[in-house]
Amino acid sequence: MEPNSNSLPPRVPLGVFCSSEGPDLRTLGVQAKERGQDFLVVPITRPQFKRFLFDEQVDFSLNKELQRTMESWREGQSFSLDDLFLKSVEFADMAVGKVSEWIDLDSPNAQIRINSEIAMKQEIAWATHLGLSAVLLPFPHDSAFNYARSVHSILGVLAYTHVWLQIPLILQEQITETKETVTWERWNQFRTLCEHHAKLSIALELTTDLPDNYILERWFGEPIKAVIVPTNIFLTNAKGYPVLSKKHQAFVRRLMRIRANFIISDTENRKNTTIGGTSTYQEYLRHLNRTMPELSEVERFATGYQDYLQSPLQPLMDNLESSTYETFEKDPIKYSQYEKAVYHALLDRVQPNSQETTVIMVVGAGRGPLVTRCLAAAEKANRPIKVYAIEKNPNAFVTLQNMKAEVWGDKVTIAFSDMRRWNAPEKADIIVSELLGSFGDNELSPECLDGAQKFLKKDGISIPANYITYIAPLSSSKLHSEAAAYKDLAHFETPYVVMFQAVTQLADPQSVWEFEHPNKKLDVDDEGNTLTNFHNTRYSKNTFTISESAILHGIAGFFESVLYKNITISIHPKTHSEGMFSWFPIYFPLKTPIFLPGNSKLNVHFWRLTDSRKVWYEWCVEHNLQIGAKSISLGTSVLHNVGGRSSWIGL
Repeated sequence: MEPNSNSLPPRVPLGVFCSSEGPDLRTLGVQAKERGQDFLVVPITRPQFKRFLFDEQVDFSLNKELQRTMESWREGQSFSLDDLFLKSVEFADMAVGKVSEWIDLDSPNAQIRINSEIAMKQEIAWATHLGLSAVLLPFPHDSAFNYARSVHSILGVLAYTHVWLQIPLILQEQITETKETVTWERWNQFRTLCEHHAKLSIALELTTDLPDNYILERWFGEPIKAVIVPTNIFLTNAKGYPVLSKKHQAFVRRLMRIRANFIISDTENRKNTTIGGTSTYQEYLRHLNRTMPELSEVERFATGYQDYLQSPLQPLMDNLESSTYETFEKDPIKYSQYEKAVYHALLDRVQPNSQETTVIMVVGAGRGPLVTRCLAAAEKANRPIKVYAIEKNPNAFVTLQNMKAEVWGDKVTIAFSDMRRWNAPEKADIIVSELLGSFGDNELSPECLDGAQKFLKKDGISIPANYITYIAPLSSSKLHSEAAAYKDLAHFETPYVVMFQAVTQLADPQSVWEFEHPNKKLDVDDEGNTLTNFHNTRYSKNTFTISESAILHGIAGFFESVLYKNITISIHPKTHSEGMFSWFPIYFPLKTPIFLPGNSKLNVHFWRLTDSRKVWYEWCVEHNLQIGAKSISLGTSVLHNVGGRSSWIGL
């Protein structure tokens, strides 16, 4: 992964709603391009298309035209040309089709319900025929079971077109205390009935009032493809121009980060040419986009990799490529922290003006950045050292040979070997390694350092000294869809390294286990070789309180590590080493998303297991509803990755 040099977020796509009563689509398309608009949301049909919704009292035998129309619909015949606003493929590449709002698939009137379904399918079929990228559907009413059933039947046959469901943040007419959660609950019911289909997404409509921040946070785990910005949510500044409140600004800028499409909805029916017209709203949104804070070092590095599933590295089993080493050697924080740790360890271990030479062994030296940092730390501390660099990758070892010949000279002795099997010529005062993975131990640092411990003095120092693994429940429709796209079990039982973006963390992380080095309880033979690896197995049960109802898609993993005393590195969200990008978090998927009611308890079970050939993780969850002192079980997930059947790390 190469860091991206662009320090600003990308330009967000911006569109507007269009009326069928205005200019034709060709004229609108030309105007949109002149005004810098990226797309248009246009009605698929004209208002007269509603003529097919009739009262129960209509006598079809007396209305032959309506009778013939019904028959042609049921036979799947085409629209009348006058019915259509979206008539041809011209400018269809910049159009999102808007399905008629009068369609009511859950009407108590059977004729309206049936005719609505026929009309919706016909409109979406036409939009698909034209190659539209998306169609916008109206917000579902309460208990929209038939609506969801009808949409689900359509989703299964869509090849290219996606469905955006319009969801307001708050139902403005709702007066109850739960008004801030009603729309999410309704959306969740709808997408559950549609089996979390990957082509069903949200067009989130902003409202004058915004819910509390912890409720807003939940939306970032949802598949938001568009954001509808009504003009009536804007305030007016002293110069008469529209602006958003500070809270709206912050929310909009976060939505811009996830590359949502923005749609201006002219609720006040203003024209596009005046100071109060929609062009001023458009310019304001562009201004918010242009003036967003610059991306951090980590964000720049991760550009293009947000929510992208990557299999963790296996440096013990595989030989890493030079480009992989080079990328992570650019981390500005990790190596400075390692240098600081070695510096303080030297100061503590050797008295000033002492001529005692400290033996440092860099195990898993790669291309040598830690060796260089150890030499720099010794020079700064004014302590004599002798350095060994041990590396098993034959290609990286070539680079070590070059570094020794051209830079280090006799200060460094290099050895081509697996650290677990190396016969050291002497004991080390300090062992330095960078074997950590996103889950702390997932690149087998415990097993490697157990093997290297035999050539560490009894009072020797290991850098790092320990690492703690953390987990947190995660909601992310995006990540679940990415894993589901493979259509197999294995990808739901594989942990992935991911730079999180379109996610919602449902509770604060909790620690699950810890490894310390040197390991005082290591079971070894007379030569210091470990007898078994069972001491590195772990099990943890963590209980999280879920304050607001949510969908659980998986478990996030992080680590913190003490290199030496108070010198640390961390990817824990609250203690993240600022500017460090060598590790993204890890994501453990759940095969089936789980609905978690508000005020429920989530128990997450995690295992780290081993045999003679491999190490693997297994995980499952159970959730309970707490009513007073009574806990009611709401079910469990399946046990994932039993026996390491889908994912494992080779020893």
